[in-house]
Amino acid sequence: MKEPKDTNSMGRMWNLYKMGGITPAIASMLGSSNAQQMAFIRSMSRDQRKESSLEMQLTEMEAVVFDLETTGFYPYNGDEILSIGGVKIVGENLEVTEPFYQLVNPKRKVPKHITELTGITNEMAENAPDLMQVLHDFMDFAGKRVLIAHGSGHDKQFLNSALWRTSKVNLTHRIVDTMMIAKWLEPKAIQYGLDEVLDRYGVEVTERHHALHDSVMTAKLYFKFLKFIRDRQVTTLGELYAYLSRH
Repeated sequence: MKEPKDTNSMGRMWNLYKMGGITPAIASMLGSSNAQQMAFIRSMSRDQRKESSLEMQLTEMEAVVFDLETTGFYPYNGDEILSIGGVKIVGENLEVTEPFYQLVNPKRKVPKHITELTGITNEMAENAPDLMQVLHDFMDFAGKRVLIAHGSGHDKQFLNSALWRTSKVNLTHRIVDTMMIAKWLEPKAIQYGLDEVLDRYGVEVTERHHALHDSVMTAKLYFKFLKFIRDRQVTTLGELYAYLSRH
């Protein structure tokens, strides 16, 4: 079979197909645009598994602090991602690059209480890009950086569900959970929700339950934590993981 020319629209997908990234049947079924997005996501997942970031110095670590808004708490029981927000950081500084924020069309009605909480209406959701497009854009934004989130179990569960449904891969990025850091630094505290921890560490609250605002606030919280982490002679991601695993 004659190979197609490596054009902007098809070259990347064709190269990934030759490496086993997607099958001809999937490419045919999805159409070129979705197949390209799937191929990119699968390629990112494979590349990420090869990365060894545990020796990375926290003062130099490149990361994306992110947050999701969702229709509920159960991605395997019909709940969907409504929005993804994220900001890039290096060490203790926000990058000056454009942040990431996109709404997602959940292909279902947004529950009234979720609209009241997040401000995302059915009309906004219906006019948003589909899940595959937003996942592709977010994975492109994140690249090979470490991911940081507060209460990351919720976000990881939704991302894993979405990545598996769209691209048959799981999230392979290393994740730092600021809630776990708070529990390590303050083992006797009673509450570790984002609102309570932001208040205890003096981070100004702008707009809660907005994926981008929550990402920015979590980044500022993480910067506060780094000062206390350094005081405990923890300097690398691997050392941080080791301490967090004990709590």
